[in-house]
Amino acid sequence: MWAKLADGARRLVEQAAGARGERDAARPPAVTPLARVVSVASGKGGTGKSILSTNLACQLARAGERVVLIDCDTGWANDHLLLGLQPSYDLGHVAGGQATVLQSLVPGPGGLRLLSGGVGRARDAEPTWRDLDRLFHALVQLETSFDVVIVDHGAGLGLAAQALIAAGSALVIVTGTEVTALSDGYAAYKRAVALAPAVRAGLVVNKVASPQVGREAWERFSFVSQRFLERKPELLALVPDDRAVVESVEKRLPVVLSAPTSPAAQAIAEVARWEPFRVAAPAVGGQGVFERSRRALR
Repeated sequence: MWAKLADGARRLVEQAAGARGERDAARPPAVTPLARVVSVASGKGGTGKSILSTNLACQLARAGERVVLIDCDTGWANDHLLLGLQPSYDLGHVAGGQATVLQSLVPGPGGLRLLSGGVGRARDAEPTWRDLDRLFHALVQLETSFDVVIVDHGAGLGLAAQALIAAGSALVIVTGTEVTALSDGYAAYKRAVALAPAVRAGLVVNKVASPQVGREAWERFSFVSQRFLERKPELLALVPDDRAVVESVEKRLPVVLSAPTSPAAQAIAEVARWEPFRVAAPAVGGQGVFERSRRALR
């Protein structure tokens, strides 16, 4: 499957290059931009990835963007808990045909929409490529209905994350400052680069005890990346370890809404200003990220 995804990524790059050449030659009218699709992942659990994802979605929605957050940690979803929501349907229902994507969206704080990942169903926890093919096909319509699609993946780069990265989704990697989190975060970045050498990736160092500790963690990550991969992600933010975040989780209301002037909320607002969240991406060869993800799976 790894080789299949890598081949799929290469085909997409070649097709995109060919499509660009054809468009330049024919000088067609401008293509309507589709939603910006950004994946959020981590190398290990416990980094605060879902807290960051829910807050980013709220921050962007509060700024006037039409935002949908997809909790792609299928079978182990918790974004709905962080947002204080009780979805009737989730990704499993969409993939299985029991509900449409639009039926499954739940209004959330700040004006965002959530597509939950479901909890406790073994099949959802380990989706097959066929499951994902059906799911990505259903998700295509989100790219014409929203401005930003944030995909909150489970720890590590599962099949869904690999397919989306191969298809051109920008990637936010969330890590902590401890050596295990940095090592696993680097492993995730290395895999992403192998799948898509031109991937646009940013790093968030989360729950930082002090600016110095955060800076040292970033320097270690960037040094190893540059040495062995000859590239490194962009540093998006050093998010401080902030009591306001703990209180926001207890309130089930994201910190950018419950304590918008807190240090953590200010750092998350900086992440939301990253270019892939703000600049619309045109379709490649007439296809958006989710359709290209289906092709990468094949």
